[in-house]
Order: sequence, then structure tokens, then C-alpha cells
Amino acid sequence: MQEWASYFHLKELGGLELLKAQYHHKQFSKHVHEGYCIGVIEDGAQSFYRAGQLHTAPKGDIILVNADEIHTGSSAVESGWKYRAIYPTPEMLLDAGQDFFSVKNSVPWFPQAVVQDVGLAQQLCLLFDLLEQKENTLLKESMYLSTLARLISRYGRAKLTPAELPEAQRKVEIVKDLLSSFPEHDYSLTDLATYVGLSPWHFLREFKKYTGLPPHSWLVQVRLQKARQLLKQGQSIAMTAQNSGFSDQSHFNRHFKKAVGVTPSQYLSTLNI
Repeated sequence: MQEWASYFHLKELGGLELLKAQYHHKQFSKHVHEGYCIGVIEDGAQSFYRAGQLHTAPKGDIILVNADEIHTGSSAVESGWKYRAIYPTPEMLLDAGQDFFSVKNSVPWFPQAVVQDVGLAQQLCLLFDLLEQKENTLLKESMYLSTLARLISRYGRAKLTPAELPEAQRKVEIVKDLLSSFPEHDYSLTDLATYVGLSPWHFLREFKKYTGLPPHSWLVQVRLQKARQLLKQGQSIAMTAQNSGFSDQSHFNRHFKKAVGVTPSQYLSTLNI
């Protein structure tokens, strides 16, 4: 099986990304997306960890990964897997989910990683077909919104943030905000621990406990998120690597392909289609 991946960037839907991919030996390491992953397995079967559990999605199943949720990805069968997926950001789903939750301004959270719903899977595939076509903006917007509404109403819950977080979790959130705001900076474990008044060892344990990744791995993820934003803004790959905090371009290329599935140059080429 030949491996390939193609991205579509839909400016008419606020920059929504659509991925078409076919993988055989590809193995995605632990990573996060700033947006949700909503996809349909079109051939073969995929295995992936989400929320600490291993899930398998065969042909016809819907896969759901929440924004900023640690997950992996690999083939569950020898023949590999083929799928299409969209990656709406929490802001994109905020409007779509407002009518389904009693709590205002709450974004959806999907407790199920794999959903078996033939009708909804078919609707998602029709949406993907439509999104690949040019023009028809009104139809795209209508189909996109109605499909998200159907998904959220059936399988989404309101994501509620506890009013009072445990002290250690609150401090981890403070560091996450710092890393997201300035991912290009070079941090030491001691610096981050001191920033929130914890010992380095205690901070390291608590950060991994609440995020699923150690601080250095989380920093790579937020750097990749910034890199994708810079590429969309027209920056070159070399400047993007430098401005995102990667030590060199080859280091950036390696991490980008492991998490996104394509090289930065392949990703950049899709922005100009």
C-alpha cells in the first residue's frame, strides 16, 4: 500500500482543515491538536490511544478526539487504513454547540473515541466530498453546520471547567498558558518549576499527571501549533522553524511529520491550492 496524505484549507469556513490520508506503516507518536479530530475510517482499521485507553476503529466508524487531547495513531490491520477528517477548533464548535447545552459559552466534549453510526458516517463523507469541491460556499456552510449539530446533539457533552482546581493542577495550567504564549522561548525545568513555586521533581510529576506528557514534549506540541499558524501566514519553512523555537530546520521537519503526517513543504504546498 502506498502511503499519502493531502490537506485542504477551507478559507470560507474560517480556515478549517480537511485531511485525506492513507497509511500502512505510519505510526503517530503521542501528540495533540489545537482542534478536534472528527473523521471516518474509509478502508482498513486504525488503532489509537486516547485518554489512556486503546481504541480500534474499523471501516465505517467515526473517530473523535477532543482538542488538546493526547492521542496516537497506527494501523490495526496489515493492510493499513484510509480516512478523512476535519479539525475544527474549539472556537468553531462554540457556535454550533450553543443550542444544545444549558451552560452558555461551553464547548463540546466527546466522551466516546469511536462511534458506530452509519447514517452520521455517511453524512460526514458527503460533507467531506462537498468540502473538496470549489465554490458552493452556502451549501458547504449549511452542510457543515448541520453535520456538526447532528454530531454534537448525539454524542457531545458540555465541557465544564471546575470552579476550583486542585492547587497543583492550577499551577500546571499556568505553565501551559506560559508555554502556549511563548513557545519559541528556551525553558529549563527549574525555571518552570520556580515560576509556579514547585520543586523541579514535583512539578515534573504533576505536569505529566495532568497533561499526559512531560513538559518538553508538551512544548514541542505548542511549537508545532505555532508553526502551522506561521506557515498559514506565509512564512518560509526556515523562518517558521526559527520563530517557533526549533533548534534547526531538520529538527522541525522531523517533529512536524511525526505529528502531522506530512512534511512542512508538503503542508505548505496545500496552502496555495
